[in-house]
Amino acid sequence: MDKTMNTDMLFSQYYEEWIRVYKSGAIRDVTLKKYEMTAKWLRALAPELKVSEINRSVYQELINSYAEKHERQTTMDFHHQLKAAVMDAVDEQLIERDPTRKVVIKGKPPGDKKQKYISRYELQRLLSNLTLGDSISWDWLILLIAKTGLRFSEALAITPKDFDFKRQLLSINKTWDYKGEGGFLPTKNRSSIRKIRLDWQTVIQFFGLIQDMNPDEPIFAGKEKKVYNSTVNDVLRRHCIAADIPVITVHGLRHTHASLLLFDGVSTGSVAQRLGHSSMTTTQKVYLHVIKELENKDVDAIMRSLSSLID
Repeated sequence: MDKTMNTDMLFSQYYEEWIRVYKSGAIRDVTLKKYEMTAKWLRALAPELKVSEINRSVYQELINSYAEKHERQTTMDFHHQLKAAVMDAVDEQLIERDPTRKVVIKGKPPGDKKQKYISRYELQRLLSNLTLGDSISWDWLILLIAKTGLRFSEALAITPKDFDFKRQLLSINKTWDYKGEGGFLPTKNRSSIRKIRLDWQTVIQFFGLIQDMNPDEPIFAGKEKKVYNSTVNDVLRRHCIAADIPVITVHGLRHTHASLLLFDGVSTGSVAQRLGHSSMTTTQKVYLHVIKELENKDVDAIMRSLSSLID
């Protein structure tokens, strides 16, 4: 860090400089924006706080102030982003001791959560309600995500040449900058670069659909370049209502895809690879509710097996 930094500088200034030195250019823009939002909150909550004034009680008060307007998980994220900078300040001897030790994370009670996934029957009703014509539409995007579990940005970046129809494979090697000005971007992480196997029905449908399209142009983003997540969510919402099923988001289709695979007995490792997760731990954390339900079924199966040993 800059040698001009000292204990009398404002913590918000230190944090902004820390972002510039350690994060800018090293992380994805969408992640960088989260750090910048944390910096904005820091300026609002503690505009006069100096680095030299940070101790456990001051840091706890800062976290408490943020927690008054945010849920616990959001507050936890805020703490983690601040802590990284604070620990560097400790290493640089700008702060004497770790002020984040034993911090208590509070937060507002969580609001009503949106439905994250739907059942197999509900998904079948949804897909039956789609209008799958002879040209590309958002309905086709909804179908593809439901069948593959792609992230929204990954699906928007799909080009005709990403399909290997002979081997029934779809290559995921880029994303679409729908939050910015459009254009291709790298995948979320190295694990996100993968090949997803497609069912024959999907292969046949897309084989006929994209024959005359430019092999290097995105199928769904097309000439629009600027695509809004809310646009597709609105289309999906209308279909959910028409199909008389719970309303989910496009990301909810990804959750639905993974949940159905787990319920059907597909291993956590295979699901993690298909989703492009960096590790099975991520999959287990996100789909803990499904895994617990499967464990309950396993317990019942174990008891039936043991009971059958004795007539």
